[in-house]
Amino acid sequence: MKRCIALSCAAALSASLAMPAQAADAPQSTVTGSVTAVNDYLFRGLSQTNRDPAVQAGIEYDHSSGWYVGAWGSNISWLSDASSSAAPVSSSLEVDVYAGHRGSLGGDWTYDAGLYEYYYPGSYPDGFTLPYTLEGYAALGWKSLSLKYSHAFTNLFGVARSKHSDYLDLSWNYEFVPNWLINAHVGHQTVKNNPGFSYTDWKLGITRNFDHGYSVALGYYDTNASRLPYTNAEGHYLGRATALLSLGKTF
Repeated sequence: MKRCIALSCAAALSASLAMPAQAADAPQSTVTGSVTAVNDYLFRGLSQTNRDPAVQAGIEYDHSSGWYVGAWGSNISWLSDASSSAAPVSSSLEVDVYAGHRGSLGGDWTYDAGLYEYYYPGSYPDGFTLPYTLEGYAALGWKSLSLKYSHAFTNLFGVARSKHSDYLDLSWNYEFVPNWLINAHVGHQTVKNNPGFSYTDWKLGITRNFDHGYSVALGYYDTNASRLPYTNAEGHYLGRATALLSLGKTF
């Protein structure tokens, strides 16, 4: 009996001595932020700023368990640009909040799933379909490839009767030499009950990362979006081919 107690005490002592080393090796919770300037804010291939520049910022808390929560914002003009003088919309800001869980499936496989809310503070005329959108998403990654599916639980960005629209996104981000990445993407937006609004977008770009969290990215973006639903009141087609330059800083 005494031998068993002694072994138990020794095991407990060994475990207690090992705990600080295990804690030091465990993943740590982090808070990260970002600030980016772009010559045009493109979302799924469509200009959100009528081809004008945007400043964007975000912050994210990542727990060591894999859970995360974040917020992101940018100036926009697409809502006011699409409205008429008889029924004007006053909204110049997009504020997003999101939460999810990401992790490894073993080997080179990863996963990411969560909820994403797009919010556009402002004033809207009576009868206007509000643009606020809630999407759920799930992504599966393998090495530098990622396949992501997003599903809208609300109307999609102010399009009436568009609940249950979805977006499928295949992305490839490959570091071909240290700090240089090739970025390629193709996505398809399906807009429920509005087939004329559905379209495909794609991009090809390159990113250069620098010390202290700085980065520069240049990309070519294009879509096959129909001109009628995606031309604003100023006559600008928002799905046109575009060269996008961005300057970013993470901290």
